[in-house]
Amino acid sequence: MMLSDITIGQYFPGSSILHRLDPRTKVVLLFFYLVLIFLCKSAISYAIVTVLTVTLMVLSKVPMRMMLRSLKPLWWIILFTFVIHVFSTPGEELAKILFLSVTWEGIVEGFYICLRLVLLILLSSLLTFTTSPLKLTDAMEALLAPGKRIGIPAHELAMMMTIALRFVPTLIQETDRIMKAQQSRGADFTDGSIMKRLRAFVPVLVPLFLSAFRRADDLAMAMEARCYRGGEGRTQMKALRVTSIDYVAWGFSAVLIAAVLALR
Repeated sequence: MMLSDITIGQYFPGSSILHRLDPRTKVVLLFFYLVLIFLCKSAISYAIVTVLTVTLMVLSKVPMRMMLRSLKPLWWIILFTFVIHVFSTPGEELAKILFLSVTWEGIVEGFYICLRLVLLILLSSLLTFTTSPLKLTDAMEALLAPGKRIGIPAHELAMMMTIALRFVPTLIQETDRIMKAQQSRGADFTDGSIMKRLRAFVPVLVPLFLSAFRRADDLAMAMEARCYRGGEGRTQMKALRVTSIDYVAWGFSAVLIAAVLALR
């Protein structure tokens, strides 16, 4: 069940406003939004960014259940972060558990940090949900293109990042299939000590690595069969084009960033 909740690299086809945005716009604006989240200091600034994230989730027309599912594998990290801040932040003591003090400042700080993590995950998931791997490759290559002057292989780096991102759901499905096959043979991944559970995963990791190497070899052979020779001299069948929606997104984002910085 945990594997099925990992949504990294999944693409949800659609025709929403976010789907129609230029992928370069989405990548750059995501970077600015992520930086903006770390610059938030007040409740008003956090409220603005939260409303923005919820609005983008609605505009994407991606099922809300699928969006929220991306948080499920990381809930324990979010909870652990909250507990650490509750007990480690100095301030007004509300209660004392053994030798640890619960402070009001710790509760507030823990809530803000957890909210920050949730917003980071949701905004990052929106990018992959609304952008196909091919468009994401073209966007990264276009953004890295200026680096070609100093020898940065923009096309190759973009291709590597996109292939790695695309292989995540494939490897998750492969892992789930192998685990079910091992469980049908009597393997137990839930009971016993931590060391016993780790040893139970060895029969899963070996075939998983073999499958990953085989898929990588098949992909390399397929690319060679199609005469792939890197990014030198390559053209695009569908060139990236900035539209009026992108200009509106840039203008709205500029106003939003200025407002958050003014209210932080």
